[in-house]
Amino acid sequence: MTAPGHEGNMLAGVEPDDMMTADRPPHPLIESDRVEGTTVYNRAGEKIGTVKRFLVEKRSGKAQYAEMAFGGFLGIGKDIHPLPWEMLDYDRHKGGYVVDLTDDQLRNAPRFEDADHPPIDQVYGAHIRGYYGLPPI
Repeated sequence: MTAPGHEGNMLAGVEPDDMMTADRPPHPLIESDRVEGTTVYNRAGEKIGTVKRFLVEKRSGKAQYAEMAFGGFLGIGKDIHPLPWEMLDYDRHKGGYVVDLTDDQLRNAPRFEDADHPPIDQVYGAHIRGYYGLPPI
């Protein structure tokens, strides 16, 4: 799913363009507070939400899910869509993440209200990943 020029990894390629030089490639790390609030786009370039937070596997330190905030007005009534991390590609030109999701896929995707956050355990994780056609972890 990774497009040319996109790292497909939250920890790669996210240094601002003005800090990159020919002799200094993009820094491979990013602080968590810089990921939170980052815009998420569909492949057509339309903004579909923002990264609310991401979930990291405790032992490996690897990001497993991004929770994308979508909809609502003035922060009220927002739905949270957990997305398997490997679905997001960072696009440094957009300054955000790009996902291959249609409007219908997003409308029918697993989600919850922010105040109703379920634990993403193995069963719920398998449900999320299954919806997107990915194997359980």
